[in-house]
Amino acid sequence: MGDRFVRVIVLLVANTIGLFAASVVLDDLTIGWRTFLIAVAIFTVIESIIHPLLERTARRRAPALLGGTSLLSTFLGLLITTIISDGIAITGLTTWILATVIVWLAALGAGVIIPALLARRVARRVASR
Repeated sequence: MGDRFVRVIVLLVANTIGLFAASVVLDDLTIGWRTFLIAVAIFTVIESIIHPLLERTARRRAPALLGGTSLLSTFLGLLITTIISDGIAITGLTTWILATVIVWLAALGAGVIIPALLARRVARRVASR
């Protein structure tokens, strides 16, 4: 359970960074700051459900599309979050495309860096014992 909990926390933090970065860079992506954490939670849950489904489908039917499943799940996560949440609004095709790429890149970067930092911290604690 501990490993799964850490993965969920890392995913939430990574998506928070990704959505925040997109909102700072893109004028046509607005996030209500009162509902920001709710939007992040909704986005994370949706993306957590959609991504494995897309990945499994691509693996079985079109392996060449495996690389695009993360971008597609990010886009679908943004789309569904904007539909069911008042916390985020995205207008314009260019903004949708850029938001998808920015959220994906920032979350990817955070998803790589955060576990590396956590692993280093754990290694230091173990070494100091």
